[in-house]
Amino acid sequence: MSPQIEKIVNAYKTLSKIPSILGARLNNNGTKVSSRWSVRNIDKGKNSQYMIDYSLDTDLKVVAESDFGVDISNELLSAVSPKESYKAVIREDKNGKDKKCFLEIWSRNCLSHSIDLTALDVHGDVYADGEFGSLDWSADEKSLIYIAEQKPKKSEPYIKRKLVDKENNGDGDKKITPGEEYIYKPDWGEQLVGKRRSVVVKCDLETEAVTLLEGIPDNMCPGQVRFSADGKGVVGVVWEIDDPSRLGLIFCTNRLSHIFWLSFDGVYRRLSKPVASVRSPRITPDGGVVWLQRTVGGPHHACHQIVRLSKSNFESIISTQQTNDTKEEILLDIVSEKLFIKNGTFYGMYGTSFPIKCWSDDGKRLIFSTICLNEVNSYVLNLETKEITQISIVDKGSTTVLCVSADVIVASYSNVATPGQLYVTKLPECGSEMSIEWKRVSLPANIPEWLKDAQAEYLHLEHSNCDDDVKSFNCILVSGKEKRPLVVWPHGGPHSAFVNAYSLETALFHLLGFASLQINYRGSTGAGEASVCFLPKRVGNADVVDCKFATDEVAKQSVVDERRMCLYGGSHGGFLVAHLSGQYPGVYKAVVARNPVIDCSSMAGVTDIPDWCYVEAGLNYHESGEVLEKELVAMRRCSPIIHVHKVKAPTALMLGSNDKRVPYYQGLDYAKRLKANGVKTRVFMYEDNHSLSSLNSEMDNLINGTDWLLTHLKE
Repeated sequence: MSPQIEKIVNAYKTLSKIPSILGARLNNNGTKVSSRWSVRNIDKGKNSQYMIDYSLDTDLKVVAESDFGVDISNELLSAVSPKESYKAVIREDKNGKDKKCFLEIWSRNCLSHSIDLTALDVHGDVYADGEFGSLDWSADEKSLIYIAEQKPKKSEPYIKRKLVDKENNGDGDKKITPGEEYIYKPDWGEQLVGKRRSVVVKCDLETEAVTLLEGIPDNMCPGQVRFSADGKGVVGVVWEIDDPSRLGLIFCTNRLSHIFWLSFDGVYRRLSKPVASVRSPRITPDGGVVWLQRTVGGPHHACHQIVRLSKSNFESIISTQQTNDTKEEILLDIVSEKLFIKNGTFYGMYGTSFPIKCWSDDGKRLIFSTICLNEVNSYVLNLETKEITQISIVDKGSTTVLCVSADVIVASYSNVATPGQLYVTKLPECGSEMSIEWKRVSLPANIPEWLKDAQAEYLHLEHSNCDDDVKSFNCILVSGKEKRPLVVWPHGGPHSAFVNAYSLETALFHLLGFASLQINYRGSTGAGEASVCFLPKRVGNADVVDCKFATDEVAKQSVVDERRMCLYGGSHGGFLVAHLSGQYPGVYKAVVARNPVIDCSSMAGVTDIPDWCYVEAGLNYHESGEVLEKELVAMRRCSPIIHVHKVKAPTALMLGSNDKRVPYYQGLDYAKRLKANGVKTRVFMYEDNHSLSSLNSEMDNLINGTDWLLTHLKE
């Protein structure tokens, strides 16, 4: 092992021991925080998850905490009952290729129920992902609901020898359909592979009966379910699946969906608009429903409305055949540019969910978090006045609310130099939210001294002499005190954003002596809907111009070595670094691209999100009719493949063989052309999906990626 590799490996090992916060909940009186954490376990090749409890006094000071973390790595879902009498855990036990799933109900002092869901064979795998997954208790603590895969219809070959006795006695399985075992069954794509048709499952604990709720239309996939306030049914989200092909769902908040109510005797009602994209329904304290809503189509992520259906309107809809086309109330509308609030500036709601418990004790205020320029900030929305107040921790960084109970709020806070910590606060009375004071619950562990000098500088850049409707964008420069080589790092999406929060990648670059420029080019979220909508049809142009403009501005700073600049990015960030290395071949000395989009025209036919290729190129997505030559040309012209012949910088490509979003042969084709042009090129192939986030993939691509940059910056 070379000294350089050894240094990178040691830095990664040091940072891998720093845990991250997965979530936290408060008990009903706000005096106990139960927190969930994750830490990389290199020897196991996966993350270990564990729980730590903190007891608080009336002043919210920690008076006791768990002596040790309790391992919860095999828990898929867990939920504490409303009166805190029970805790439900859905647990998965694996033995080689075999796995079993159990629903456990724990009382305060023993295991009350343990139900082998696999043996019951009522449904397939339980969904624990962020799109569909949920586990919720009824108010009387007698029932649970969750989401699972519908059992597929059985099939067999047309010609198959069967047991003679069964044939003669008429005991053969009449539900088996011959000749259908190889029919293609589409799923929900990237990171949701194998999830095809979801069902709502209800478990009645007194009888331990597990049943599937009926009444949801066959062309709908339900998820995110909760018991309705009256206990007579469930509220959730359904996504329609009767399009010519099913589009990928993860990271895509623009899919056709609606909020529904389903009674336990099979009565189905639509609660939201017929044409919208919705998510994260929450039952209001007075029995209504609140959710997030945006338009269908367009950018894959964008600003959301916060919408409420009052209790009276909810009851009116479920008691009649009438559906909701006009009865919802907009509590917070789409913010085009910015909204001035009494203690700051608000740019819109871009968060993809509310906390599970998100209400003030009086039921008049909703607490949520969202990206705001270069941070995640947290806010209180007054449901009566519709006023918004920022309640983030004052220090520069990101604050995310995790749970609200008895007017106590628990949140996570971090910045580039400080790993996630837990804080709590008491929500003051209405109108006094600006006086909020946060108190630390946990202390960040295992922070290396050399990380503490990392500084995050927010840059607001604006194009002068420009006729564009949107002229400005933002960046985060992470640097130290001395002059460093620069990693130019545009994010993926493109409709996402970098925030000042702790990440292992950012910390690793800092520990290895890099400054990093994280670019929130025009089209990023958290800066107003106008910025998001500016980029489609300008992709491969405006975003590239922004990245080069940011590079030039930062290169003037004393903490950056302008002679040693390199590129790093994944997905659409990979698209941008490929553009930059082709369009400005003398500026950047080395490139690392993870699952980069190289050619939108060829990607459109094979990705799980073909609409992305059309929309970002400024085209209307369609699946019927002729594929027009001008559409393919437009998609190709905005792609970095047209500049591949000009690339000079040594380029490493990190590809996932199971990537459904940007299939790996996009990168292979690019590598082939780079090599043919004499460019130093190396391809790393991982048995992983688009994110390359499994521990072994992450470890290898970060170590090899940083080694590639360091090696070629010396040349």
